[in-house]
Amino acid sequence: MTTDRRDRLRELLDAVLDENHRDLEDMAGGAHASRFHFARSISRAAGESPVAMRRRVMLERAAWQLRGGASVTEAAWGAGYDSAEGFSRAFARAFGHPPSTPASNHWLPSPNGIHFHPPTSLWVRAEEHSMNPLTEQLVRHDLDDTAVLLAAATELDADALARPHLPGNIVLEWDGEEASLGAVLEALVHAKEVWLAAIEGLDLPQRSEHPGVGELRERHERVAGRWLAAVRDIEQRGGWNDRLVDALCDPPESFVLGSVVAHVLTFAAHRRQVARLMLRREGIRVDDGDPIMWLRRLRGEAERDEGSAPEREGDPRRRAAAEAADADPSELRSPADAYTDQAHEGARP
Repeated sequence: MTTDRRDRLRELLDAVLDENHRDLEDMAGGAHASRFHFARSISRAAGESPVAMRRRVMLERAAWQLRGGASVTEAAWGAGYDSAEGFSRAFARAFGHPPSTPASNHWLPSPNGIHFHPPTSLWVRAEEHSMNPLTEQLVRHDLDDTAVLLAAATELDADALARPHLPGNIVLEWDGEEASLGAVLEALVHAKEVWLAAIEGLDLPQRSEHPGVGELRERHERVAGRWLAAVRDIEQRGGWNDRLVDALCDPPESFVLGSVVAHVLTFAAHRRQVARLMLRREGIRVDDGDPIMWLRRLRGEAERDEGSAPEREGDPRRRAAAEAADADPSELRSPADAYTDQAHEGARP
């Protein structure tokens, strides 16, 4: 017996990846659904927001085009970016290297096994191993929330960043005093730089005594994709109990990798809340950084509320998202989308 029942999920995916659908409004219109219902349906069925899925698949296609000889400008335009610079930043976050360095493969880690398959098709990988959702959410929320705080701090001058709000505040003995907002934000970024250097066998990164917010945002932008990729790699190969011998310590010490990730997340969460306290003392309005609301926005489950802090025009959360993704703020729900695809080449075509 045959059936004419529609494949609604396929229709939704077609709407996400249609060449003419450049934003969530276009995608939802193509599927004859509201933005809220469309985003929620895709997120629940595929485990990935429609904006994030489209960006990832378009970057995979761009990587394949670059391997075939396309220029960075051509790949950027084809992936829907308005500038080669914005595309290069997104590509580097995703693959861990600039587009001028050809990728050995063009697949990025996916929670649903859906990938670009040349020349114009999709490939659904049935047995793809994705990160534990809780670990993924903890790591990505930390990265997104840090970006929000750094964006909020751009409203302050150097004196405000250096003002000692908590004299004697020491989070970790070897990091020294973190009395000012600038010191707390620098420690947030530096912690991931240090542990990645140990994991990747690099030299100990140097610290800036009084870095500006612009410098910290650039450093966070560079380290975020590498950190997420490192955690995904540990998960993918089941290496949580592996030991890292850190030669950067004097004398060298060994650490269980799972404890390293837990260490970074624990003290990052503390520092983010301390940073919120200091920002509020400087008169900057910030939300509470609740991961529940972050995940709802990521999945498109939170309806836009005119008066809600995360959606207010000029809010640092929206500004961080727009700048990280090189997009119009009105097309983004949260900074989560800016880091959705940050990973090294984890999947294999």
